[in-house]
Amino acid sequence: MSRHISTKLLMSTALTVCLTAAAQADTIRFWTTEEQPERLAKQQEMAEQFKASNGVTVEVIPVSESDLGTRATAAFAAGDLPDVIYHTLQYALPWAEAGILDTEAATEIVQELGEKTFAPGAVAMADFNGETASVPVDGWTQMVVYRKDLFEANGLEAPNSFDNVLAALEKLHNPPEMYGFVAATKVDENFMSQVLEHVFLANGVSPVGPDGFQPLDEAATTEVLNFYKAISKASPPGELYWKQSRELYFAGQAAMIIWSPFILDELAGLRDSAPPTINDDPTSGELASLTGIVTNFSGPSNPDGAAWGDVRYFGITSDADTDAAMDFVKFAMDDGYTQTLSIAPEGKFPVRRGTLENASAFSDAWSKLPVGVDRKAPLGDLYEQAMIDEIVGGLDVAKRWGVTEGQLSLASKMINSQAINRVVRQYIDDEIDAAAAVAAMNDELSKIQ
Repeated sequence: MSRHISTKLLMSTALTVCLTAAAQADTIRFWTTEEQPERLAKQQEMAEQFKASNGVTVEVIPVSESDLGTRATAAFAAGDLPDVIYHTLQYALPWAEAGILDTEAATEIVQELGEKTFAPGAVAMADFNGETASVPVDGWTQMVVYRKDLFEANGLEAPNSFDNVLAALEKLHNPPEMYGFVAATKVDENFMSQVLEHVFLANGVSPVGPDGFQPLDEAATTEVLNFYKAISKASPPGELYWKQSRELYFAGQAAMIIWSPFILDELAGLRDSAPPTINDDPTSGELASLTGIVTNFSGPSNPDGAAWGDVRYFGITSDADTDAAMDFVKFAMDDGYTQTLSIAPEGKFPVRRGTLENASAFSDAWSKLPVGVDRKAPLGDLYEQAMIDEIVGGLDVAKRWGVTEGQLSLASKMINSQAINRVVRQYIDDEIDAAAAVAAMNDELSKIQ
């Protein structure tokens, strides 16, 4: 009897030792796609701050974004995933479904930090059967960038709807001195795909549903096509993409463009490789002071509108030392969150605005972080508070095709096929009518698996 008890005690003691050792993991691995030297250094600083407060070493491992999917799949098969992965939206739901992510751990973090402190759109895009697949970290929304001074001088409303944009074209399009818009028309550029998805989303049109391909609604899609033709006709001729839109806007020859927030520091004359040429001083902030932005944009069939958003996440993996991984992510999203955003503030909008005690703590801190390349200045010094609020607020309603339907992978294939680009270009070049364009897109998209 005593020998039996002794054996049980030994087993119990051994189990306790094992559990204690597991709970006291002293190193975790963190994969990040932010692999540029300056950004890696920022992440290493954050890792050192975490170690100082928690005692756990974080091994920061750079992984190329193009290799992330294959490396994660191989590591999962080998039972050798890192503890935490910084990843793009495209992996959140597929990895959760495959078992790569610990969705329970991510959900617990969001709830502990306070779900209402996160941008609703960023959380919604990671919804997985009522849980949060990964913890939203940062994001950005595509913007309609416009000459606020010209809009005000002509009594025009901000270009936050198809109708308001069309009204502005009537007043402001005066080529070659001023083009009303610079639309993306270069079919083989991803920029055109991105801009078109934004415009389709604005009018509530998507090519996917819960069961896969969903035929484009002819009436709503025709509204999109007519709008895109109008902004294209108010653009210069030729094959246009991000380069021409930025150059013409910077030269004071475009009233509106669609761009990413990475234009914000350039607008203010902080980057020598892309200087504003609206005046003789390439370091001038004049154009920034004349600029307004819109993130949430609507069409007639979708008055609530939508913002095209790109969100990044911290995924805790199924192979993780869960407690240590959760502690690291919580640190990176709380005490260390300003450091997280400082990696590239112009493209890392805070998806967590603040804390339960101070709802704007992180938004306020982010607006004071320096941006720029050749010169530095905080966004809050360059742009009015209303514009800062608009920039950050876009993530509240950020959307992408296929996310809520669980068809992000299929939607991505449709976008990458450039079938929509090709047909839209035919339509704006007056080669086919709207009904034929909708039929052609539906035909091509239906064949994509």
